[in-house]
Order: sequence, then C-alpha cells, then structure tokens
Amino acid sequence: MLHVPEIRGARLAGEGPRIWRAYSHPLILLACLAGAALIILLIDLLLPTSWAVTLLDRTRSTYPLTVQNLTWLAFGLGVGELIVRARDARGERAELHKQYLPEDETTVLQAPELRRIYALARASGQAGSPSQERFLPRLIRRVVTRFQTSRSVDQSNALLNSSLELFLHEIDLRYSLVRYIIWVIPALGFIGTVMGISLALAYAGTVDLQDPSLLSGLTKQLAVAFDTTLLALVLSAVLVLAQHVVQAYEERSLNQVGQYCLDNLINRLYAD
Repeated sequence: MLHVPEIRGARLAGEGPRIWRAYSHPLILLACLAGAALIILLIDLLLPTSWAVTLLDRTRSTYPLTVQNLTWLAFGLGVGELIVRARDARGERAELHKQYLPEDETTVLQAPELRRIYALARASGQAGSPSQERFLPRLIRRVVTRFQTSRSVDQSNALLNSSLELFLHEIDLRYSLVRYIIWVIPALGFIGTVMGISLALAYAGTVDLQDPSLLSGLTKQLAVAFDTTLLALVLSAVLVLAQHVVQAYEERSLNQVGQYCLDNLINRLYAD
C-alpha cells in the first residue's frame, strides 16, 4: 500500500530546496563578484602603494578599469561557480539520509515495495526539471522501472552502471564554465603583459634617448606589464586546485549514490 501522507511530505519537502537551488546560483555568483570587488577595494585602501600597483595596476590612468581588476573579478566568478558545485555535491550526499531504500539486512524488494519506493522517488523529483533533480531519485526510478518491465536483475544492474556513467559525464559538463574561467584568467594576464610592453615601447618612442630617466621609466612600465601575468598565473593555480578538490568531492558523492543503490536496491530485487 502507498503511504500518501509520506509521499506528499516528500514532495513538499523537495519543492523548497529545488526553488532555492534555481535562484541561488546567480545570487551566489553575484555575491562572489561583489566579494572580488571588495578585495580590490581593500587592497587599494589597506596595502602599500607598491602592492596596489602589483595587484591592481593602481597607477594606470584608466584605473579602476585595469586588466588586474578584471582578473580579480574573473577569479571571483570562478570561486562562485565552485561554491555552487560544492553545495550541490553536499546536497547529493544529503539524499542518502532520506531513506528511500531499506537499509536493514533482511528486506527483499518485491512489487508492492517497489511501487512505494518509486512513488517516493517520483514525489521527490516531481517539482523540478531533470537538470535540477538529484541523482539518487533519478537513479531509483530508472532501475525500478527497468526491473518492473523486464523482471531481470541483470538488466537492472546494467542500467545502473550505464546511468552512473551518464551522470559522471553530466558532472564533468557542469565544470565547463570553471574550466573556461581557468583558461581566461591566464589569457587576461598575457593580454595585460602585451599591452604593457606595447605602452612601454610607445613611451620609449616619445622620450629623448639621452634622457637619464628613460631607463627607469621603461623598466617601471615593463614591471607592471609582467605583474599582470604573475597575478593571473597565481589566481589560475588556486582555481585549478579548488576545481580538482570540488570535482573529486562531487564524483565521490555520485560513487556513494551508486553503492547505495547497489547495496539496497539491486541486491534486494526478487523476481517472482
């Protein structure tokens, strides 16, 4: 028998988090962009001028529109996207504690129990689109549907493995923006260096070669030019490390979902 209050409670409990996930993603990105802008302001106000020149190109005539500032904003956007990914990975792990499946040592799953399990998983994912739905309820519904139509544990297990591979690819696609930001940050650094060298050469062409200040002025502009690449490479290295940590955490979450279904669903299926 289906427990209607339990199913209705699962549906209502799932609607709030899905609505929050849908709207929180851009909010988190905007908050991280604001955080990057705050870092720029703090560097400008609190650090010595030499540090502000290195990190922000503070003496540039176009300040605050500088390559360094754009690099900081891109870094903030990448951090925001990684925060979203870490939050979703934590949400995937939280699904394991909702007891969709029996976890004791004796339960065997037959048609009545499978109907109830399918209804709970469907209620959990009913209010959201597939891209917003967690992996575990999607996986449970697929496996239960396959078993009910084929009555084959082997086919259900094969579908479980195929679905896990697809979900792993889906996780990888979610990091496309992060990978682009990791690429664009060094590109901004190189652009800033090329622009700095170009401006330094233009400066050298407008000054008398006999002017004793030529060398100091030229080296000062070149130093600022290479600072853009230094900053970009450091920030990119930090993002690469963070991406690997977060992506590994999300993939481990998917691995736990697969093990949970294997132990508590596939191994309990009983064909009449």
